[in-house]
Amino acid sequence: MAATLTQPRPRRSRLVWRNTVAGLSFILPNFVGFALLTLVPVVALFYLAFTDWNVFGAAEWTGSANFRRMWGDSSFWTALQNTLYYSVLHIPLTMAAALGLALLLNRRLRGVGFFRTVAFFPYITSIVAIAVVWNQLFSPEYGPVNAFLRAIGVDSPPGWTTSADWSMPAVIIVGTWREMGYYMLLFLAGLQTIPAQLYEAAKIDSATAWQRFRHVTIPGLRHTTFFVVVMLTIGSFKVFDLILVMTEGGPGQSTLVLSQYIYQKGFVENQFGYASAVSVVLFAICFGVTAIQFWINNRRDG
Repeated sequence: MAATLTQPRPRRSRLVWRNTVAGLSFILPNFVGFALLTLVPVVALFYLAFTDWNVFGAAEWTGSANFRRMWGDSSFWTALQNTLYYSVLHIPLTMAAALGLALLLNRRLRGVGFFRTVAFFPYITSIVAIAVVWNQLFSPEYGPVNAFLRAIGVDSPPGWTTSADWSMPAVIIVGTWREMGYYMLLFLAGLQTIPAQLYEAAKIDSATAWQRFRHVTIPGLRHTTFFVVVMLTIGSFKVFDLILVMTEGGPGQSTLVLSQYIYQKGFVENQFGYASAVSVVLFAICFGVTAIQFWINNRRDG
């Protein structure tokens, strides 16, 4: 009797082993790809940051020389300042635009699916096409943006991408326009998880639209907002493609950001050791800001 009761156990263990092997076979390619394409380069990056290497020949260990050079490099500080400038303005503007679109398109409107698609479409559009079109729109002499400003009485409209003072605001406007559709979808998903009974109860208590937004919508979107803030922060600090194809860091260094500076030093000037050191600093900034955001969020949960 005992043997009969324990007989199914080997079959069950074989089934568990078979399912485990099947599961590993699905996720193993992803782990291998992550190790080869992400983990190994990241580990190599931290090593190269302390070396002098120009691709040709062996890397020469220089200790903290790259970081000491960075401290006195005015171009690095300009790129860092521009990165912070872009992030500080781009993050709240994109969040506000995305949340506004989500609130508008969360209603039962005719053709709401079409308008959601239109709002999301810039995010999947070629960045080169976006840069070309917006550069034409921002043309100081012939662009429709300045033509409109002249029509409403602005005698000297901005030079936008040809001006050192207005090039970064122009990039921020385009970046916000391009990304707000993606984050709109995230806010839409968050809005649809808020129980409708909460809004009905607030209306019964004679709460105004602003009060319902403040006391029901904002708390209900807390976790979504946290995720959006983290993703926007990382994306803003790593902005590269939009600036590269729209202004190439100019005029002068007015739109030079850390990612483009790393690209210039590494792939244009072959100073891979110094570029790796700047990359480590950028990684530390992103990691530090994200860790602070998680700490603040955990304190609120507590």
